[in-house]
Formats: sequence, C-alpha cells, structure tokens
Amino acid sequence: MKRNDPEVPARYYVRMGEVLAARGVDVLALLRAVRLKPEAMALPEAKLRWSQVEALVAQVLAMPGLADLAFDVGRVLKPSSHASVGFAMLSSPDIDYALRVLARYFRLVMPSFRMHYRAAGGRTEIRYAPAFPQSHACLAFHLEAIAAATYWEIKMLSSGEMPASQLHFSVPPPLHVARYAELSGAQCHFGSIGSPGVRLLFDADFTRHPLPMADAGALKMAEARCAELLRNAVAVGQVRDWVAMMLRESADGMPTLGELAQTLNLSPRTLDRYLKREGASFRTLALQVRHERACELLRRGLSVTQIAHELGYTDASNFTRAFRRAAGRAPSAHRQR
Repeated sequence: MKRNDPEVPARYYVRMGEVLAARGVDVLALLRAVRLKPEAMALPEAKLRWSQVEALVAQVLAMPGLADLAFDVGRVLKPSSHASVGFAMLSSPDIDYALRVLARYFRLVMPSFRMHYRAAGGRTEIRYAPAFPQSHACLAFHLEAIAAATYWEIKMLSSGEMPASQLHFSVPPPLHVARYAELSGAQCHFGSIGSPGVRLLFDADFTRHPLPMADAGALKMAEARCAELLRNAVAVGQVRDWVAMMLRESADGMPTLGELAQTLNLSPRTLDRYLKREGASFRTLALQVRHERACELLRRGLSVTQIAHELGYTDASNFTRAFRRAAGRAPSAHRQR
C-alpha cells in the first residue's frame, strides 16, 4: 500500500450498502463494478484503501436518485457502529465525555478526517476536517455523512432532547438541501466556512446529560482497547504524522509529550524514541505546529495579544519574538502579506 493511499474501516461502507439495498440498488453489481469483494468487506477488521473509497463514491453518485445518499448513511450510523470507540462512548458518564472519547480516538473511526472538540461556557463546538487530499465529490459526500451521523448520535444519546444547533459546511448547498429540515432545531449553512470541513455548534453543556449505560469498569476496558488499537494504528512510520495531527487539533493548549504518550499507553521516552527513529523530535513538531496555528489565527484577524494567549505564551512580546525567529518577520508584517 502506498503512503498516499491510506486505509479506512470498511464497516461504514457496508452500512452504506445496506442503505443502497433498501433503495433497490443491486449492491453486488455495484461492488463488482469497482472491483470490491463483499465477503472481504464483511470481515470485522476489514479495511478499504482510500482509492477504493473514491471509486465507490464516484460510482454511487453517478447513479440516478442517490444524491442524498450520504445524508441517509449518516442517519443510520450509531455509536455502536464505531466498534470499541462506540462501546467506550456508550459506557461514558455523560455526553461530553462520550464526545471527548470520540475525538480522542477518531483516527480509529474515520482516519480520513480529523475531529476537534471544544466545550466552554455552555456551548459545544465540533469540527471535522479532511486529513489528506480527496476529490471534491468524495469530500462533500463524507462531510454530509459525518455531520448527519454526529447530529443523530447526539440526539440518540440525549434521548431525543436535541439542543439548538448550527451546522456550517465548507461545501455549497446540495440539490437535496431541503432534507436538512429533518434536523430539528438545527440551522444549516453551506459555503459558510473557508477551509474544507464542517463545524457543528450546540447551545448545550453536555456534562449535564448523563448516559443511562454509564459503567466505569466497562469504560476503562473499552478505553484500554482503543488505546491499544490506536497504538497499532500509529505504528513505526506513522508516529510523526499522528503527533503532528494531535498538536494541530488540540484547542485547549497544546498537549505535552507525556500526555500524548499516555494516550498511546507508552512512556514519554518510548514515544520520543519512535519520533527520533523517524527523524523527528517533539520540540521541532510543536514549534512547527504552533507557528502554523499562529499564521492561521493571523489570517482570521485575531490580535497579537489574543494569539499569544491562545498559543500559551506568557505575553505578546514573547510570541512576537518567537514568530520573528520562525518567519523572519513580525506578525504584523506577515498579516499584511
């Protein structure tokens, strides 16, 4: 397998096949057309290469009457669809913890996207962004499916008591945009964010939503299993990419080497050794990601003081010096360019 053709779990595309079958589509013929073997996809740990996913989605979207398929695929997905991650979610004490588990282990759910979760002041934000380049059609398809799945899973976890929400998509409105009225209490906006992805905002403090199946013992076992799977997913040759992703997607201060090592059930020394084996260091990656984030915040129009606070600097002058060392110019000059 080529490095630029990563693998993703096949289970979600098996569910897509079930939705297609319910619509009267000959799923076996469809899979044969893109050279996929149904029996191989049905295995518990089956994977698809992303090139196969691209071919499958293109074939589906070329068929008449299936433009809204992603919306319905998202609707049938449940936390239990996510294997060990879903079990950990259902065993969580409240919805907030369940969503944090999902964000922490989203690489096991859908490696082709990154999930970012943030909760503060009675509001919750969830963002998804593509983890690697993909066609516009495939991106739009998955953004619809992921956004719909998130909405319906939260509604299920909250026993139907859905808070007011907003969904912001980077893609333009689809032909079936009227179907989004089915998301009660949600305002949907298309083409409303610049970078590829989808952003979901909820007027809710999900720590106040306990879950009926909360079980501390089951949660501990499920999280241990997720950590084991994640450790395997970031095997040698992929640790650097994973660390960079975790640094980029952390909103509440960048995680330390120790915190990332704990996520993988590794010692900080072992994780550092893996990084060195790939010609990287945690400090270099952290500086690189912090600079990337600073540039992004400058583009958004935040002040230097705001950015310094967001990135954990003690004051604006320390941030300015660090930025000048990395970029060769002051933040104000970079913003002007």
